[in-house]
Amino acid sequence: MQKDIIIAPSLLAADFKKLDEEVTKLQQNGIEYLHFDVMDGHFVPNLSFGVPVLESLKPSYNFVYDVHLMVTNPEFIAFKFIKAGADIITFHYEAMKSDEEVLALIHKLKAENVKVGLSIKPTTKVEVLLPFLLELDLVLIMSVEPGFGGQKFMDSALTKIKYLANLKKDKNYKYLIEVDGGINGETGRLCTAAGVDILVAGSYLFGKDDLKERIKGLKNG
Repeated sequence: MQKDIIIAPSLLAADFKKLDEEVTKLQQNGIEYLHFDVMDGHFVPNLSFGVPVLESLKPSYNFVYDVHLMVTNPEFIAFKFIKAGADIITFHYEAMKSDEEVLALIHKLKAENVKVGLSIKPTTKVEVLLPFLLELDLVLIMSVEPGFGGQKFMDSALTKIKYLANLKKDKNYKYLIEVDGGINGETGRLCTAAGVDILVAGSYLFGKDDLKERIKGLKNG
């Protein structure tokens, strides 16, 4: 039986001049997850939106708010997003000084009753995640260098997804596997075949007249 693939549109690609219209359209097309790419201009060479955007959407739209922190100090900002209504907080392995720090932050976030994810950049080996997999609700594989939308998908992500999918099955782990970067109809199919659970897509979805067909295509792999 084919599993249901979760589609998490990345708000980074939305037209903020008509944000309500864009987000309403997603909801009307059965989207349940909304992905927030939060950048500080330091950990990655770009700046994006902050807490007020989530605060403004939360009362009106019933999404799973999936917040991806691409920031140097995730602990500082994470709790502000939780207060604003985040459901999932994902931070970067590379932003932390040690495995002990990673574990400590996972536990602090879990104490706030949110789901916790850990992300790695394309050049980081997937094995660094091994000490944390039992604790995690989500693993986010970056298939582009984080920082800017519209980049080309890196095939190395597929090997990481397969590795995590096999490990999940063998060890009966519970984490969801998410992929972000360069996702379109073709790369989405490749990721689904590799064992992904959540596809993050930005420019492939926002501002497109055939949004319904594109979502359906991603969901059906």
